[in-house]
Amino acid sequence: VQLQASGGGLVQAGGSLRLSCEASGRTFSAGGMGWFRQAPGKEREFVGAISMSDGRTYYADSVKGRFTISRDNAKSTEYLQMNSLKPEDTAVYYCTAGNTAVRLALAQWVEYWGKGTLVTVSS
Repeated sequence: VQLQASGGGLVQAGGSLRLSCEASGRTFSAGGMGWFRQAPGKEREFVGAISMSDGRTYYADSVKGRFTISRDNAKSTEYLQMNSLKPEDTAVYYCTAGNTAVRLALAQWVEYWGKGTLVTVSS
C-alpha cells in the first residue's frame, strides 16, 4: 500500500492550499483516510479524517471551520482544503489510511502512513 501526498508549498497567512493523497495497492472505499501533521519541535498531531464510505468527517478543534476533507472513491483519493491558514499551521502533513475513519484520530491506530508534504505559512 502506498499513500502519495501532494500539494504542499509556501503560502501567506490568510491564504489557502489544497493537499491531495492518492492510495494505491488497495482500496479504502469501505474504510477511512485522514491527515496528521508535525510542526518543527512538536509531536505529530491529528488534523482530520473522512469515512470513505459515507463521507463523515472528523476534525481537530484547531482546524475546525477552516479545513475541509473530501474524497473521490473513483480515484482512491482524499483532499484537504485548507483555508484561512495561519503561521501555526506550518508543518509536515502526513496522509493516513485504515479500516475505520474514527480510529485514524490516534496515531497508534493508523494502519498506513504516507510520506509527508511540507506546508509553510508565512506571516
